[in-house]
Amino acid sequence: MSPLKTILIGLLSGLCGSAVFTFWNLQPSIEIVQPNSWPRMSVSTAQPTAIKPPKPRADFAPLSFEFAAKNSIDAVVHVRTSKQPSNASNPWYEILGYPAREPSLEGSGSGVIIAQNGFIVTNNHVIEGADKISVSLNNNRTYEASIIGTDPSTDIAVLQIFPDTPLPFIEFGKSDDVNIGEWVLAVGNPFDLTSTVTAGIISAKARNISLLRARPERGVFPIESFIQTDAAVNPGNSGGALVNAAGELIGINTAIASRTGSYAGYAFAIPSTIVEKVTQDLMQYGEVLRAYLGIQIEPVNEQLAEQLALDKVTGCAVTSIIPGSGAEDSEMTIGDIVLAIDGVEISNFPELQESMSQYRPGETVVVRVWRESAIVNVIVQLKDRDGQIAFQPDQGVLQKRSLTRS
Repeated sequence: MSPLKTILIGLLSGLCGSAVFTFWNLQPSIEIVQPNSWPRMSVSTAQPTAIKPPKPRADFAPLSFEFAAKNSIDAVVHVRTSKQPSNASNPWYEILGYPAREPSLEGSGSGVIIAQNGFIVTNNHVIEGADKISVSLNNNRTYEASIIGTDPSTDIAVLQIFPDTPLPFIEFGKSDDVNIGEWVLAVGNPFDLTSTVTAGIISAKARNISLLRARPERGVFPIESFIQTDAAVNPGNSGGALVNAAGELIGINTAIASRTGSYAGYAFAIPSTIVEKVTQDLMQYGEVLRAYLGIQIEPVNEQLAEQLALDKVTGCAVTSIIPGSGAEDSEMTIGDIVLAIDGVEISNFPELQESMSQYRPGETVVVRVWRESAIVNVIVQLKDRDGQIAFQPDQGVLQKRSLTRS
């Protein structure tokens, strides 16, 4: 074959190959611009695949905790305590000719400013037994604090400082309205790290963890109905704030469940329904005016619920009525199942304690009970533990008394 024929055949072959290549490569470019990327089907009779539309994103969780943190961080303080123990002398110092020394015991925790004139709520165990209490604000100013009142039954204490200018404070939210799974922030001073914010969710409500110790001789009868959260809480967070996404105070961080003493995923806070009433009493009266129904109860179990034809296994069964109490003066009877107090549903003893902690002796509540397969509303005027209706003195006298006690 001549060289000229060879060159012509090569050119024709290349042109044909290019044309084929270009033709086949045009096909994918057309499919790419289709509006929907539906899967291809090799058989024309195949059934179409159902495509579920994406679910709308829930708007319950905030996109940022910045507002809640900014609204609370300046109102959470660092509480430092010191105590000079009287029995801490070392006799060896005297034997060796040195002056006796009594080493001071120091502690720290957190507190929350609840009024611009310097009232602060913290845990009783943070300041218990302290000779000196100092409070450091987020602006690095430090003040000496006075104790307005304490309540060991709920582990709440109220302090006061006297600043030159009004202070930032946190408003109380309604812990009754808090839902399990809701986002919360814990603000405090763990390990002396000031102004620390951690986030978590509400893990449970109305927890009784047998944290507080009863002291009947001192009138201490523990009230526990903790909010459980998985926000990181460590030593030093005690007395700090648990706030919701709106920056409202819904609890006072109090305890952790841990085998090591540090955060292990379980933290507990006193709900604001208890904190607000206790702090108001301590600020006004110097003590807590606590009301009682005057009943002894046991939780409703499945067997009892079936026996009484209850729709749900819930409520507290009245097993006895205290003589001279508000319950005895009312139409409440043994065997009643307490379902709600003033419309707030009661499913267990901690919820009953939390509900009752909001009232003072002399106030009246409507108790919804299950009796003989029917719902009955019973009106009860509450009394104190001694069966008395507390006298309500003049408000001016109350304020003067609270300032004297501080």
